[in-house]
Amino acid sequence: MMPPITFSHQWRRCDFCVCLSDHPQRYVFISQKAYQDSETHPDSSIYTLMKGTAVHGDDILDSVEYASPSEGGDVISTLLRRDITYDQKQGTCAEYYKVENANCSKDADCVPGEVDFNGHGRRTGKCIQYYNHTFKTCEIQSWCPIEEYAVVREPALVEAINFTVFIRNYIHFPKFKVLRGNIEDSLGKRRKRKYLNKCQYNEETDPYCPNFRLGYIASQARESFSELCRTGGVIGVFINWDCNLDLNPSYCKPTYSFRRLDVRKDEDNSGYYYRFAKYYSKNGVESRTLIKAYGIRLDIIVHGQAGKFSPIPTIISSVTAMTSVGICTIICDWIMLTFIDKNEVYSDRKFDEVIQEPADLIPTDLVHTELSYIGSFGSNHSDLSDGVPL
Repeated sequence: MMPPITFSHQWRRCDFCVCLSDHPQRYVFISQKAYQDSETHPDSSIYTLMKGTAVHGDDILDSVEYASPSEGGDVISTLLRRDITYDQKQGTCAEYYKVENANCSKDADCVPGEVDFNGHGRRTGKCIQYYNHTFKTCEIQSWCPIEEYAVVREPALVEAINFTVFIRNYIHFPKFKVLRGNIEDSLGKRRKRKYLNKCQYNEETDPYCPNFRLGYIASQARESFSELCRTGGVIGVFINWDCNLDLNPSYCKPTYSFRRLDVRKDEDNSGYYYRFAKYYSKNGVESRTLIKAYGIRLDIIVHGQAGKFSPIPTIISSVTAMTSVGICTIICDWIMLTFIDKNEVYSDRKFDEVIQEPADLIPTDLVHTELSYIGSFGSNHSDLSDGVPL
């Protein structure tokens, strides 16, 4: 007689197993300081000042000559090279030959009173010789001679590589009532003045020195200073304040980064230059010297954020983390299965019953019979390829 077959019951939770190892909640809570209240839009003030003296030919240049403005706010530029057009006067002269429809062979080719916004002035209706050349262009009323014909290009101000820009920055976090600056406050007035007159910024040795060499700025932005002297350029000076106010305020200090901002792929629109004129009277006639200045423009851009422990974000982040890893579900299940009167009903709905038959209690002859049946069933198929021509 076959012995009675017994069954062992194994209870399995459908959603109980939760991996608690590496979770993004740990990264958010600890690394991203989700337990802190934060402020990301602080108030900031900037003051800049260019320093340095250079010898340019027979002239001695100071900051008034090459800096614009000589001292100011979050934007300051320095002159590196000049294209000069001397002794321009109001009058009539030939239009630049590369201006559209400027070339002509007779007066009828030039429309009187016409103004080309890519040109230099208003056309008089005459077709005249283009200065010392054999071809002709339309005559215009403008400051003459025009820049493209009479310009004189001066050599670059190579000594500008040692010019320094003084950048003073204060940042205020109103929510936490914290005010910090990029200049060391622990020094006395006399020591601070002496230090600021001699120091140059270094991330390791002088992190609180606000003096930056133009050569250092260019190298940090991965730019060639000689190329900047030729075309000019716009460089962003980024000051970043990332302050953990749970620590000593001395740990709240700025970090600097530098990046070229103007588009270099477009040769016509890349670089940086500006024009200005110096007016004077010569022989009773108003005259001017037009200067096209190429240089480096520095845009000071400040970012800041601060955080400090607060119970409210801590509670919110903790509950969110517990919910995401399933701990709240585990706690609820434990309460329902332990303290509720009808916990068996809840258990039947919550868990699946898995019935497993022990291997040592299954009759051996039954297993052989089933395997024999399966084997014989598989052998009933004949090979249809036998005797069948291909």
